[in-house]
Amino acid sequence: MLPALAALGVDAEPAVWDDPAVDWAAYDLVALRSTWDYAQRRDEFLAWARRVPRLVNPAETVAWNTDKRYLAELAAAGLPVTPTVFLGPDDSWTPPGGEYVVKPAVSAGSRDTGRYGPGDGALAVAHVRRLQAAGRIVMIQPYLPAVDSYGETALLFFADPVTGRLVYSHAIRKGPMLTGPDEGMDTLYKPEEITPRVPTAAELAVGEAVVATLPGGLAYARVDLIPDERGNPCSSSWNSPSPRSSCSTMRSPRPPRHRPGLLPLTPRRPAVATAPSRVRPARPAFRLGRR
Repeated sequence: MLPALAALGVDAEPAVWDDPAVDWAAYDLVALRSTWDYAQRRDEFLAWARRVPRLVNPAETVAWNTDKRYLAELAAAGLPVTPTVFLGPDDSWTPPGGEYVVKPAVSAGSRDTGRYGPGDGALAVAHVRRLQAAGRIVMIQPYLPAVDSYGETALLFFADPVTGRLVYSHAIRKGPMLTGPDEGMDTLYKPEEITPRVPTAAELAVGEAVVATLPGGLAYARVDLIPDERGNPCSSSWNSPSPRSSCSTMRSPRPPRHRPGLLPLTPRRPAVATAPSRVRPARPAFRLGRR
């Protein structure tokens, strides 16, 4: 990726977002890449984002997008969204029938996330109470079985360099990740199986409808879709702080249209783990400068 950016006349390098030695104001542009630890340190992360002079996407959009209660706003706008129940720290809850997912509304990388069935009620209640005791908003969603076969479709959109509007670039398939109740994780995220995908017309229509509701001034967005019980695509999330642009997997019926200087970079240095004797993936934003 670095040679491709250099060919466009763009100097780029990764940097860890919480590194106090980085002078963010010295760069023409700062783009979020794989800041996987924001969910555990969201207030600190958002305070940093608001201090960065030239951040893409804008800090206020990042703040809205890092709390999945935005799904309720998308549903209120008439968009097809995976049905979601949100629980506050003091709310009571009874497990539903069938399979379902429990996770915090502020989350990334499938941390603190579990898949439960009819025989897992006690484990699910314990999971919910654990999150509530930590003061976190909990979300409950049905587990859509199409994830296990068809997978999840992620549509990538980038700003057109002329109009500034988000336009479709390419798509990927993400394989199933949740196999059972939450058992905790020592890493920042669960690894994903990612392959190219040509989206259906219905998926493109839903993705473009979601993008049409988003705030203006975005450089990129990723819309994740899962088929419901009738096969209709439902939005499970849209992402700004960890876009997973997956440009190396591009294979699309339309040519990709990227703004120069907004492509992701692979981290070059690790961050020190908070768990003893473990190294976790780096948490970079990447910074760009025009030569």
